[in-house]
Amino acid sequence: MTIITSTPPADPYSIPLAKLDVSNPVLHQQDIVGAYFKRLRQEDPVHYCAESAYGPYWSLTKYDDILFADSNHKIFSSFRAIVIDDVLVKGGSSGGVALDSFIAQDPPKHDEQRKAVSPAVAPANLLRLEKTIRARAAKLLDELPVNEEFDWVDKVSVELTSMMLATLVDVPLEDRRKLTRWSNFRTGVPGDGLVKSWEERTEVLLECGAYFQKLWEERINKPLGSDLISMMAHTPATRDAPHNETLSNILTLIVGGNDTTRNSMSGSVLALHRHPQEWAKLKANPALVETMVPEIIRWQTPVVYMGRRAMEDVELRGKTIRKGEKVAMWYLSGNRDEDAIERPEDFVIDRKHPRQHLSFGFGIHRCVGNRLAELQLRILWEEILKRPFKRIEVLAEPKRLYSNVLRGITYMPVKIHA
Repeated sequence: MTIITSTPPADPYSIPLAKLDVSNPVLHQQDIVGAYFKRLRQEDPVHYCAESAYGPYWSLTKYDDILFADSNHKIFSSFRAIVIDDVLVKGGSSGGVALDSFIAQDPPKHDEQRKAVSPAVAPANLLRLEKTIRARAAKLLDELPVNEEFDWVDKVSVELTSMMLATLVDVPLEDRRKLTRWSNFRTGVPGDGLVKSWEERTEVLLECGAYFQKLWEERINKPLGSDLISMMAHTPATRDAPHNETLSNILTLIVGGNDTTRNSMSGSVLALHRHPQEWAKLKANPALVETMVPEIIRWQTPVVYMGRRAMEDVELRGKTIRKGEKVAMWYLSGNRDEDAIERPEDFVIDRKHPRQHLSFGFGIHRCVGNRLAELQLRILWEEILKRPFKRIEVLAEPKRLYSNVLRGITYMPVKIHA
């Protein structure tokens, strides 16, 4: 895969429709992809891109079409197809850690392996975790500087999610930043500002593998615990899986428990900064946190898309997607679809139907940790509202991740006004 460094034009209408390539990571890093999605929704919602850095692929940009594809796993397969980047699927230019986790599988394998980890985020376990999450959020917020500039991403979003992740896999809190680093390398590619080469990426991920292999060997010989590693080690569907598959599953859980929620935490501050009327509404009625949380997840859309591969010829809006062709379901575009969501560009904390979004996916692949993500966001904002914060001001445009998969915010300077 070639790293793209040149910035495409902000105006998508300056490019022939057939040449529109919404997979270009620079569009996402510069946060200008929205206009491209809007043109596709209006003119060519089932769009074929013949040439891209990842080869040819189809784009689904309308809410209903994405919902259809995501809910029909027999037609649209996930097997080694959850991203359109074939190099990333294989783990790098020379192998590495391939995308062989349960989310890149179809039934029955997908269902069996998913069941192994789902108890960790079941309602009973979330109830047990709530007190811990709240205590950590309260302590962290009380220690934040007031009337001083600091990076919200590092001090709040990364810190809270990495602590939660350390709890889920039951590792020492002092190792939490290792989990963040491994997550970043799992989703990163050479030239993105973090990863220098495929060899470095493989080396870092194998370091992660060695760390968790040691934990695996410890926990497989102990009684079943409530952490993710113990659950996988004691479930036949995952216990006997090949090492590379096990590592891919662990990395998937790390990314799912880390990147998505941390970017929603950062995005929530940005959203309220850009929509001060919603901040005033929230301060006046803190109970609106309940409907604000799913609106945060819709507005931010932390996972930009998921890929699939057509298992048969299928017709959508007069276009024929051929068997074997790659398909990108652009959740970010679907969450901005004017025909499905009223005022989709706006952040509205009291929407009538706040859970009408695509961010968690649908069907058998719906995000297994969706309730945990919502719980963390709810607690964070409940605790913020308990404190004498007049507002949280974003001091400059946030820096964004070089990625078309994750809508990531890497740096965001803020100032809390007391």
